[in-house]
Amino acid sequence: MEAQSEPYPARLNVDYPEKLDRLTSFFRLIWVIPIAIIWSLLSATSSSTATVMRETGETVSRATDTGGGIAAGLFAATLLMILFRQRYPRWWFDFARELTRFGARVGAYAALLTDQYPSTVEEQSVHLEIDYPDVERDLNRWMPLVKWLLAIPHYIVLIVLGVIAVFAIIIAWFAILFTGRYPRALFDYVVGVGRWGLRVQAYVSLLVTDRYPPFSLS
Repeated sequence: MEAQSEPYPARLNVDYPEKLDRLTSFFRLIWVIPIAIIWSLLSATSSSTATVMRETGETVSRATDTGGGIAAGLFAATLLMILFRQRYPRWWFDFARELTRFGARVGAYAALLTDQYPSTVEEQSVHLEIDYPDVERDLNRWMPLVKWLLAIPHYIVLIVLGVIAVFAIIIAWFAILFTGRYPRALFDYVVGVGRWGLRVQAYVSLLVTDRYPPFSLS
């Protein structure tokens, strides 16, 4: 019981804004594009174009998947290090944490939770903390192989919560245009979904904890 009362190793909080800019909120999907491109270059799956010549002499070009980008490569490397060496290099962890923080800032800006344009360095109003694990003491080397399976119930719930969050953001967008404020209940819900997703990410892909994520928005 005592261990369960401890804070989860991954935590997210966003400062509630008393007032939001109507103009930047109205054009948010446009303003977010440049920083979203940068984020996608770091996290999205990369691809290349392969040219194939058929027996008829016809040349065909097609896109081929070449991997999952920096984030996926870091996950694979961390999994192998935990599995075979029971190590989690601190600089790998620091990079993964900062990349996750950057993604959270981009997500918060896109979800209208803040007017601050996402920084690649500063924390701003999005506070994300991830505890560095003691691998030999806190992590089972075999767990990374099955965590994705154990987390399936979370994926199902998060899909439902995510769809609801989209509607919540749309409603909040109209509210901001008319009042300049993000309804507090909607704000807390959207942040809660992000917090839930972060805990699942910390468990499944960041591999910083073996504690099963709670089914909670808080």
